[in-house]
Amino acid sequence: MRNLLLIIILSLLQLSAARADVLVLVHGYASNAATWEYSGVNRVLVSNGWRPAGSSAATEKTFYLAQLPAKAPLMFQTRVLLNLLQDVRTRHPNEALTLVGHSAGGVVARLAVLQGNPAGVTRLVTIASPHLGTPRAAQGLDVAEDKPFFCPGPGWYAMKSIVGGSTYRYLRDSRGALRDMLPPGHLNLVNWANQQPHPDIRYHAVVRQYGDELVPALSQDLNMVPTLKGKARVWLSRSGHALNIHDGELLLNILAD
Repeated sequence: MRNLLLIIILSLLQLSAARADVLVLVHGYASNAATWEYSGVNRVLVSNGWRPAGSSAATEKTFYLAQLPAKAPLMFQTRVLLNLLQDVRTRHPNEALTLVGHSAGGVVARLAVLQGNPAGVTRLVTIASPHLGTPRAAQGLDVAEDKPFFCPGPGWYAMKSIVGGSTYRYLRDSRGALRDMLPPGHLNLVNWANQQPHPDIRYHAVVRQYGDELVPALSQDLNMVPTLKGKARVWLSRSGHALNIHDGELLLNILAD
């Protein structure tokens, strides 16, 4: 009888641990952690029992917002994310850990699970992410690096900085990130990552079926990554590239899957 009671108690403890969950949200290029708030995603999570890290409310569902140096090359961003994930894992050693990345943040999140999944991520969700790169990265580099032959020296760049303003300066300062997101045919980080073995975890890809002006729908499908073919569940979305409140509702469905 005592042994039976012990088994029941242990079973209940395991079920309780299984219900606990941790979510880490990763923003994309030319963005920051606040995008999850402005888009309404945070509001959807909170209204469904999730609480931001640091909240005093008692809950078994906690989410963290990653703040990355969005202009930096993707591998540098990955190292920053891995440091955060290690801290999260220290705080939540036994909880299931879901990593969600929007746009380039989805690529950074995927890079974070490569090479042995050091943070123990159990589920990866990417939203409108350029897993096969995007032509927009090449266009951005053209703007940042184009220099006519008749204007040698730094004068042309100074002119573009004045005429193009903050947009040009952002493109110029984020050339490393843009190179990492070039489409197939370039020897860059994304194409290297697509050839690497991926850990045996759950993969979900939110694909903008129509209206994404920045990343082709095909590039958003994790199944197009050669080493992930057939392993990811695809969730279709009809909105544009930016995060929106419907992504929060879709994320809830993914978490319940």
